[in-house]
Amino acid sequence: MNDYIELRKSDFEDVVSFLRGEMRALRSGVANPAMLDNVSVEAYGVRTPIKQLASITVPDAKTLLVSPWDKSILKDIERGIVEAKLGVNPNTIGEGVLISLPPLTQENRKDLVKIILNKTEESKVKARMIRDEVKASILEAEKNKEIAEDDKYRFVKEMDDYIHQFNERLKQMAVEKETEIMKI
Repeated sequence: MNDYIELRKSDFEDVVSFLRGEMRALRSGVANPAMLDNVSVEAYGVRTPIKQLASITVPDAKTLLVSPWDKSILKDIERGIVEAKLGVNPNTIGEGVLISLPPLTQENRKDLVKIILNKTEESKVKARMIRDEVKASILEAEKNKEIAEDDKYRFVKEMDDYIHQFNERLKQMAVEKETEIMKI
């Protein structure tokens, strides 16, 4: 692999991490603390991510338990979860907030698949932008006589091959998540 790709490899991995995080946050019918990653709570006068205010555990496959470190913000946490519109009804029990996940309907599953496809496409667009920047660097290097014309064509071909493999990787991630969601 050429240096132009190597220099931007971490950017491509950031795209994969972005997509993985987005997919982890989607509800797939099984309780997952990552579902609450994008939930923020109005507490102490500021908006704070829920994971900075509480521990999130999974008592069983269909339930999350949010246990705040400061019990005085229980109602704030419950309100934040409701405002996040996750399709769940949080209940305050004792010293925590219990979130029972209702079963996914076929319509919910189809909506989640659409979200997956959109996030995957968004990731591919980010990868194409990186690819275009790499190609511009290669063309600039050839223009400045830093590389030969043959090297330019070889590097561009390597970049295209890398992007093809990268897009297949993103597609595979989407297929796996779609399969997980559609499994009844």
